[in-house]
Amino acid sequence: MISSLSATGALSSLSLRVTDNPSPSPSPSIHLRFSPSIIFAPAPLSVSFNRHRRAARLGPTEDVSASEDATSKTDEEVLQERRLADWETARSFKEAGSIFEGTIVGFNNGGLLIRFYSLLSFLPYTLLNQARFCKDSPRPILQRAKDLVGSTVSVKVVEANEERRSLILSEKDANWSRYSSKIEVGSVFDGRVVSIEDYGAFVCLLFPDGEYRLTGLVHISEASWDVVQDMRNLFAEGDDVKVKVTNIDREKQRISLSIKQLEKDPLYNTLDKVITEEGEVSTGLDANMEPLPGLDSICQELLKEQGHRLRISSSLYSHELEDRSKKCT
Repeated sequence: MISSLSATGALSSLSLRVTDNPSPSPSPSIHLRFSPSIIFAPAPLSVSFNRHRRAARLGPTEDVSASEDATSKTDEEVLQERRLADWETARSFKEAGSIFEGTIVGFNNGGLLIRFYSLLSFLPYTLLNQARFCKDSPRPILQRAKDLVGSTVSVKVVEANEERRSLILSEKDANWSRYSSKIEVGSVFDGRVVSIEDYGAFVCLLFPDGEYRLTGLVHISEASWDVVQDMRNLFAEGDDVKVKVTNIDREKQRISLSIKQLEKDPLYNTLDKVITEEGEVSTGLDANMEPLPGLDSICQELLKEQGHRLRISSSLYSHELEDRSKKCT
């Protein structure tokens, strides 16, 4: 018995014939005949062939579109099962603190869109590692985001709420896990100012591999030994600085930096000028000369300290400080 199936249209030259094999072997033989003038595209061929194959199985009163709807519904169910599994995977990543390598597929005013398997996740700009921009000239964030589309980023899952369809990622957390163990209090780094706020300047730390990896804060009180009213009077974005790590809060993932602690306190320079090795305080000034700035307050503080016997040799201060020292005692 011979049965044959012939496709129409572009597949009219393709025929499939299954023939009962008269030999003892139970397996039928399959014969395919192709016209040499046809060029096949894999995806369209598969779809077209399946469509005609379903049409051949249907009765004369059955509709092909009904069969296709049933098939697509099955595909939707498969996709739904996959999404459920990917939500479970996202929760596992969050609980384990694992790092995920994702591809940036888009962006909006709030952050980057990243493909997490079959799910679409969100990386807010506030959770983006600022150190990645240290080598670039200052630009609007949307221009930088546009250039990142198509690139791969290392992130951690910080929120995986299936009910609200909220899948939030953080690049900062991933970078902290990888590089925070390589710094310690007292370490000195070359850095670059990435942003300036009223309370201080954020500085990217340059690691030995030549890349900026982490970001720390130089508080306004640690910028200079002088009183600083506005950080913008001292620094601008893109300035290269040298900083010292003064504190690491590993729980809050914060690094405190200092610039002034790499310099000697000017107070010691002043004391070296006015206090001799024998403990004598001397201004070295004539009566007609102005004293060193702040000398009066320095001497007052020294006279208040217990265990210090100071002899004031300057005629400018001798009587005045003696009177004040009596009042302090």
